[in-house]
Amino acid sequence: MIALYIVLGLLGALLLLVLIAVIRTLLTQKKVSAWEPKRDPERERTYAELLSKMVQYETVSKKGEIQREKFLGFHKVLETLFPLVHANLEKTEIDGSLLFYWKGRSDARPLVLMGHQDVVPAEGQWEHPPFSGDIENGRIWGRGSADTKCSVMAFFQAVEELLKTGFVPEQDVYLSTANTEEVGGDGCPKLVEELRRRGVKPYLVNDEGGSIVTEPMAGIKGNYAMIGVLEKGQGNLLISAKSNGGHSSYPPKNSPIVRLSKFMTDLSKHSPMRSKMNRQAREMFSAMAPYGPFYLRLLFGNLWLFKPLLVALMPSISPQAAALLRTTVAPTMQTGSDGCNVLPQEATLTLNLRYIPHQGMEESNAAIERLAKKYDLDVQIIDAYDFCEPVDTHSEAYRLVEQVIGEVFPQLPCIPYVMTGGTDARHYQKICGACVRFSPVVYGPAQMKGMHGLNEYLDTYSLPGAVDYYKALINRNR
Repeated sequence: MIALYIVLGLLGALLLLVLIAVIRTLLTQKKVSAWEPKRDPERERTYAELLSKMVQYETVSKKGEIQREKFLGFHKVLETLFPLVHANLEKTEIDGSLLFYWKGRSDARPLVLMGHQDVVPAEGQWEHPPFSGDIENGRIWGRGSADTKCSVMAFFQAVEELLKTGFVPEQDVYLSTANTEEVGGDGCPKLVEELRRRGVKPYLVNDEGGSIVTEPMAGIKGNYAMIGVLEKGQGNLLISAKSNGGHSSYPPKNSPIVRLSKFMTDLSKHSPMRSKMNRQAREMFSAMAPYGPFYLRLLFGNLWLFKPLLVALMPSISPQAAALLRTTVAPTMQTGSDGCNVLPQEATLTLNLRYIPHQGMEESNAAIERLAKKYDLDVQIIDAYDFCEPVDTHSEAYRLVEQVIGEVFPQLPCIPYVMTGGTDARHYQKICGACVRFSPVVYGPAQMKGMHGLNEYLDTYSLPGAVDYYKALINRNR
């Protein structure tokens, strides 16, 4: 009987807590994202033509290659499009990457605006040729239109327009655009080292990452400024299984491919990666809660009660949700023998890991190594870097970004965002404590699918707001 009373008491307490959460949700005002992009046909056309010319110049980067001459050709395009920037700012070129310095009245709070020149390869059949820069039906088509020549165009044009008016920034401004972001090269690190050599410590770095996202989560309607504040680390691990090979007519029980298959099955069914909702994820869900339907407002608006439930269930519901809560492991490449009837002497599997702060690079790699040892597999770290320190959402620099978004995009909600991809901004974290990942352009589902995929494009209505954002950021940094 005592046990029954205890169980009933616990159930009663739980029901009371759920009732409190329901009442809190009912008393919380539901919010609506009211911002919609305003059309400005003349400016859209002007900016689209600038971006089109940038897209037309192919800037695919290759891992391990500098390709300086290719990017010097692209720089000539930039010089033609933005003559005042080149005439008035101090230009530094390092192996095809660019750094422009605009001297302000003070060097106390330097501002760095970032975007990369290079793009990924364009394969497959496109509706418009990938380097055509076609402007049709209110869209600019081509590789780099969204990732991220749009940002580069926008901050160059912002400075161009400010220079036309004789504007002098209150604080120093740097325009940073590297040429190896897509291949994880040393373009941006060289620019950072140059600033370190000069003794520059940026107050704020604004790179790609988040953006104005349409319906960032199922049930969350409208547009939201998703501001990247945490970037996961990344590593590539080579898992190899060896044997003496042999003829396929008498296969052994644990050939290399069999062992790799058992390893992957075990990894998939019993992941050693722990799920946890860190502060940045909590801030993101809490900020989105008022804009969702009742069930999301109930769950996300009462994390004090439902966080354990969400941590337990979300990874099995959505891959995107899982990426927010734990280190992810993705098998990407495989090798075996060269013959259909030959057992491989060595078979390999490549894993791509994205490290979460609560289980970083060393701990995550060690978990993979322990599991691999169980199946007599070798692990080689091809390359890896750990997660970045998150941006403080209560800092002055972050609040400045929110203020500028509110000014340029009225009624657009700001949501701190946990990034699962990588950016060049991580290199700047060596000299700056506020590296915000936010591109001031609108990315809907089609844009998200087109980046690194087929038929990349950007709507022209994104461009005036992007230029205005960078102008306001320069002007407000005092």
